[in-house]
Amino acid sequence: MSTGGPPGGDARDHDAERATLHDCWEGAAAGWGRQAAAFGEQNAPVARWMIEAAGLLPGQRVLDLAAGPGEVGFLAAPLIEPGGTLISSDHSEAMVEIARKRAAELGLRNVEFRVLDGEWIDLELASLDVVLCRWGYMLMVDPAAAMRETRRVLRSGGRLALAVWDTRESNPWSVIPTSVLVEHGLAEPPVPGAPGPFAITDRALLLSMLEEAGFTDVLIDAVDVPRVASDFDSWWAMHLDLSAAARAAFQHADHSQTEAIEAELVQRLAPYTAPDGSLNVPGRTLVARALA
Repeated sequence: MSTGGPPGGDARDHDAERATLHDCWEGAAAGWGRQAAAFGEQNAPVARWMIEAAGLLPGQRVLDLAAGPGEVGFLAAPLIEPGGTLISSDHSEAMVEIARKRAAELGLRNVEFRVLDGEWIDLELASLDVVLCRWGYMLMVDPAAAMRETRRVLRSGGRLALAVWDTRESNPWSVIPTSVLVEHGLAEPPVPGAPGPFAITDRALLLSMLEEAGFTDVLIDAVDVPRVASDFDSWWAMHLDLSAAARAAFQHADHSQTEAIEAELVQRLAPYTAPDGSLNVPGRTLVARALA
């Protein structure tokens, strides 16, 4: 088993940041649980791409890293039977509990649940056949260290399938709410290089990080994943449940700010709003497969 702290020479400089992120996702778990069904449905194209790229086989040992409610790994679980094991993991204990409950509801039997830190994966060297990580690396303080750890726990010839968000311009579903919250003084502008949805939007950067971690035969693609809802209130409620940063910022708004923010959002989302009030706000994610 691993015996040290997170890789990376300046771990002390980032300890407070890691603690803040952990607490943020602990608080967000309930919202992710509420939205698990809708979230899984909207993001099914990403999950399908990853599952296909993973090349799953019966008997394999698979880690779903930063799994949240667990739906990507849960799609993998039946494909590795008989004899295979899925490890559904997250750094948030509350997220792991959400995933545990959902697996029970789905009747999955070949799943283990672990609280694991992506920058220090407490599993043995070369002990996994496949790692799945949807929208996890970009939210870690040191994603390069996390990719090195992923390579360490994969056997030679094992596979990694991941997703990270594409450019800000490709994702108005995220950029518009963030911009409005910043303009109303409830959030700070995104800091380049800090953990967040757009920390790894450059394909060349993603490729270099994977190759430097020891991966080969890297394939990078993109999948469109619009954020849809029947009306604005449903769309905004989903966004607040799924975006820990937006929820943390918006909860500090008073009544007048709440009304002003929501009115501004309705206006800026108008290009993506149909006559019946339904929303279809564009989003795009990068997906990648790499061999260990």
